[in-house]
Amino acid sequence: MRRLAIALVHHPVLDAQGAIVTSAITNLDVHDLARSARTYGASDYFVVHPITAQRELVQKICEHWQTGSSGKRIPDRKIALQLVRVVPSLEDAYTALGGRETGEVWATAARELGTLGGEAARARAREGEKPLLLLFGTAWGLAPAIVRSADAVLAPIRGGG
Repeated sequence: MRRLAIALVHHPVLDAQGAIVTSAITNLDVHDLARSARTYGASDYFVVHPITAQRELVQKICEHWQTGSSGKRIPDRKIALQLVRVVPSLEDAYTALGGRETGEVWATAARELGTLGGEAARARAREGEKPLLLLFGTAWGLAPAIVRSADAVLAPIRGGG
């Protein structure tokens, strides 16, 4: 299977009124998604944020889980946190994977924006050879320009409730 990386985008994302904003980093953004990335075999987990202080916060969270008290208490988590790559822009994530033109980018959305459902996505992911970068948005979702520039948009997952 091809290389899979994920990116959690904090800018440009939407607020509740549809304006382009920058959202704040949370511990869950770093720790829990790093663990999910590790579980699903991602090679990299990019945290995309343009503000230096927010990127430094991510570094502190990673240090806490790698060399701080939590790293000593729960050493297995260190492996997941090693996947975290803090970058100021999506362009930097693309560059780290060899450039936008050398890979495939899929966007996610909780709204009905996507047409690539679960089975089709799994098949397409298995067939491709280019690195795949899966984008997740924060706040109220990825900015429309990011969604439009993606090679595919995944259909939202709907629960039974």
